[in-house]
Amino acid sequence: MFEEKPENLRLYVAKLAKEALEKSEPSAWFEVLYAAAKGDTAQIPWAKLAPHPYLQDWLTKHSLTATGQKALVIGCGLGDDAEALAKQGFEVTAFDISPTAIAWCQQRFPLSTVNYVLADLLAMPSQWHLAFDLVFECRNIQALPLSVRFSVISSIASVVAAGGKLLVINRFREIEAEPSGPPWPLSNSELAEFENLGLHQIQRLVFLESEQIEVKQLLIEYQRPHPAT
Repeated sequence: MFEEKPENLRLYVAKLAKEALEKSEPSAWFEVLYAAAKGDTAQIPWAKLAPHPYLQDWLTKHSLTATGQKALVIGCGLGDDAEALAKQGFEVTAFDISPTAIAWCQQRFPLSTVNYVLADLLAMPSQWHLAFDLVFECRNIQALPLSVRFSVISSIASVVAAGGKLLVINRFREIEAEPSGPPWPLSNSELAEFENLGLHQIQRLVFLESEQIEVKQLLIEYQRPHPAT
């Protein structure tokens, strides 16, 4: 097992992602990472054991009437964001490609109302098409290479219901040239695909990942308009 130092952890993740790409299975490394952690959250670099602060802030600022509203959490990890949405009153479905991650969520939150399910972002269940009033995507797009970026963005956009909202939190890059990764931050032209797929941007916020890591992050809120009558 690798040491619990951030730099070693970053290199380990990069190695797993590279091996998965070489096998043309770009998302296969998530399960390898979760399984190798053996229940130690320190070995999952994105596990903060709390909702993303910008999601929590967005929920606090928006007086949402969530009763009866359906929410989807993409790549739910260890479940904290999904639980925050459930507390807001949403009927939450949260999925991950890693069976270990899903089992971990169910173990952490045994009384949860969240429906934790195993699913693949690149092969969403057909019944999810245009089915969710709120979709939360945090750092999954950036964890997958540019070769599948359009497919990932299309898949995410496809589950937002008419009148529904999509909240995206991901790293951002100013240039269009392909970056080294993971992660692979998103460019403006890649983000524009959401609007090409029928979503309207209604809020865009730039923030730094942390005081220690001066990496630009974006929070973008999109909405799919109701069909014209």
